[in-house]
Amino acid sequence: MKETIGKHGIWNGGGLRAEDPAQRGERAEAAAELEELGFGAIWLGGSSSAAHAAPLLEATSRIVVGTSIQSIWDHAAEDAAASFADLRAAHSGRFVLGLGVSHAKLAERYRRPYSALVAYLDALDAAGMPAGGRVLAALGPRTIELARDRSAGSIPYLITAEQTAKSRELLGTAPLLAPELKVVLESDPARARTLARDYLALYLGLPNYTNNFLRNGFTEDDLKDGGSDRLVDAVFAWGTDDKIRARVDEFIAAGADHVALQVVDGGPRYSLPREGWRRLASLLG
Repeated sequence: MKETIGKHGIWNGGGLRAEDPAQRGERAEAAAELEELGFGAIWLGGSSSAAHAAPLLEATSRIVVGTSIQSIWDHAAEDAAASFADLRAAHSGRFVLGLGVSHAKLAERYRRPYSALVAYLDALDAAGMPAGGRVLAALGPRTIELARDRSAGSIPYLITAEQTAKSRELLGTAPLLAPELKVVLESDPARARTLARDYLALYLGLPNYTNNFLRNGFTEDDLKDGGSDRLVDAVFAWGTDDKIRARVDEFIAAGADHVALQVVDGGPRYSLPREGWRRLASLLG
């Protein structure tokens, strides 16, 4: 998998997985352009599924498409295994099933998430799905080790370069480590941090993320008022092209095999920031 997805991908939580039929052509065109721009993977955010990935795979020929994440509470394991098999057969192994436990505020049946994830992986195994075709959204040490032992690797969301290094140490060298990194293509510090805080606000209300920040050296003060400069600067890349490139490289140097880049521009969550993707491809060279 590492060889096929390269170092850089695009994470998109809205436009590429929207279901409005009127936008189907634009989504397909955007996916094809991402492939032409040289990105190795498209990661579909939110509670995405194989159904969201299928049209993008049909519109492209090389780029990998993964869910980031498919919530274990929303899809029966047997159905997930069957959908995976269909897409992988139809598209030369280009579909990756990214799984996660979502959040208590977003999943009505949320309970004992680690145990539920283990049981879900057991069910996938029983349905014949290969561990090498799935990855886990792993934040805490136990889930990282689970990703190491029972999947192709980890696709953590909203982590720092320092936590990337810790994740690599727990994973070992072989599994994929593909963290998400938010990018604000803005060099003015006040403007960049305002855009970042506006976007970060949602996640500061979700204990899975705030507990992870506290576990990794941040304080309660860092979580106040939309996030401290220290927190914002750790989980966003912003600034000049050189500075953004250096932040992406920092994650690679920390042990990431691939960085899933999310453009944050202040636009609606279900938009397609295609100009931002072009700028990002250009600065990454």
